[in-house]
Amino acid sequence: MTSQVTGRVTSPPHERYTETILYPQFDFELKNYLHHYVSIEKALIHAYKKMDLITQDEASELYYAISAVDREELHSKSKENLTDIALTLEKFIDQQMNKTVTRWHLDRSRNDFQACAQLMFGREKWLSLIEKMIGLSHLVLSRADEYRDTLMPGYTHYQSAQVISVSFYLTAISEHLIVTLKKMIDTLYKMNERSPLGSGAMSGQELPFDCDVMAKQLGFTSYVGHALVGVASRDWTLELAENLSFFGNNMSRFLTDLINWGSSEYQFIHFPDELSGISSSMPQKRNYPILERARGKTSHFSSYYVDILLGQRSTSYSNLVEVSKEAGKNVPHLLNEADYFLDLLFLIFEQMEFHKDILEDRCQEDFFGGFTLANQLTITNEIPYRKSQVIAGKFITETLKQGLHPKEVSVQLLQDICEQYGYENKLSQKELLSTFDAKLGLTKKISKGSTHPDAVQQIIFIQECELQILQKRFVEKYNEIQSGIKGLDEWIHEKGQMV
Repeated sequence: MTSQVTGRVTSPPHERYTETILYPQFDFELKNYLHHYVSIEKALIHAYKKMDLITQDEASELYYAISAVDREELHSKSKENLTDIALTLEKFIDQQMNKTVTRWHLDRSRNDFQACAQLMFGREKWLSLIEKMIGLSHLVLSRADEYRDTLMPGYTHYQSAQVISVSFYLTAISEHLIVTLKKMIDTLYKMNERSPLGSGAMSGQELPFDCDVMAKQLGFTSYVGHALVGVASRDWTLELAENLSFFGNNMSRFLTDLINWGSSEYQFIHFPDELSGISSSMPQKRNYPILERARGKTSHFSSYYVDILLGQRSTSYSNLVEVSKEAGKNVPHLLNEADYFLDLLFLIFEQMEFHKDILEDRCQEDFFGGFTLANQLTITNEIPYRKSQVIAGKFITETLKQGLHPKEVSVQLLQDICEQYGYENKLSQKELLSTFDAKLGLTKKISKGSTHPDAVQQIIFIQECELQILQKRFVEKYNEIQSGIKGLDEWIHEKGQMV
């Protein structure tokens, strides 16, 4: 007679339901959650022994049976246990025992068991993403330091506007990375305060499980503190998705700039052949599809965020398969896409080179000194600022009409225009030329956070300090998590005695 796992339902799940829903879920959990389920089972064995519900010998035998869990054997027995991994795991362990441990699995529910494994899976992936984000931040900062004195045009409204440096632009990217990293680490700390193990089905346990001890054994800081929240909430999935949607949004804007700068019109940046593409019909083309693929991936973050959000919206606040499995179905895809995206960003920022000569020539060709000229007309000639803007604009317009280069500006023309508006010009030819000198354009900006090389160096220094602090916070939490999980294998001595 085949043993039953429930007396309420006597028939196995429908074959089509198993094929489309239950088996894919089982297969996914087997590949991604099994080691977390094993850790949870070990923590529960410790709890049973601590409550004197099982003997030392039973605890030791259960521990070694759980440690011997075989993935392939679980896979082969899935349909014998309603294609449910928790029930299959329980049956497998029981079969490894010399005799049934009567009180093992007493006062237990799959609800908090699965919620805890899901959270541990998310945390594991999140730790990996944070580690990569730290490395990427260091990389971008090192590239920023490399290009501190490299001029480039800065843009407003898609028009070249002022002289900046490549370093100044790259520190805007590293700033976004660091802000995102802070959000990710804050989310990690918050996740780690929410161990749901001990919540039971939805209202807590009838036995005195020490939820905080179990939480610490699984690397968490504490138990979630509310049984219903423990099994009903999947806020952490929304928070991960929100962090990545925020990250992808601004990165898509930076990548749009890089896509433009890699075009044949701009020619600001260059990638090696191994990161370049070709046209199948236009042999003169050299494409950079890596930038397009990277930007394309940023759309997935927001799409998955909305998917997770809508999957939870308007559902009952209780333990639901709809929330725990359907609404979270794309969480693994979200985290994997983020992982791939970071790998692409590493390649981009490692291999991308800026054409310094082209960038400097472009800066020298435009009249970026118009803003500076307006300031000087007011400071030196005592012309009201709005009038100075009008005079500076007309001066540049007339200079362009004469086909002159910024290095060929005429102080006589400036004098004539000033006189048309009833003012005298006191700027010399040398001062006027310096106004339109692109190399001097960087040093004219002196405020905090500006494109002045000294200000950029200060930005780099501050960001490096912030990054060190964030890295320290991450390492502390990482070590805490690993130490807790490692302790699960230290509470039994070689002879099977509990610590």
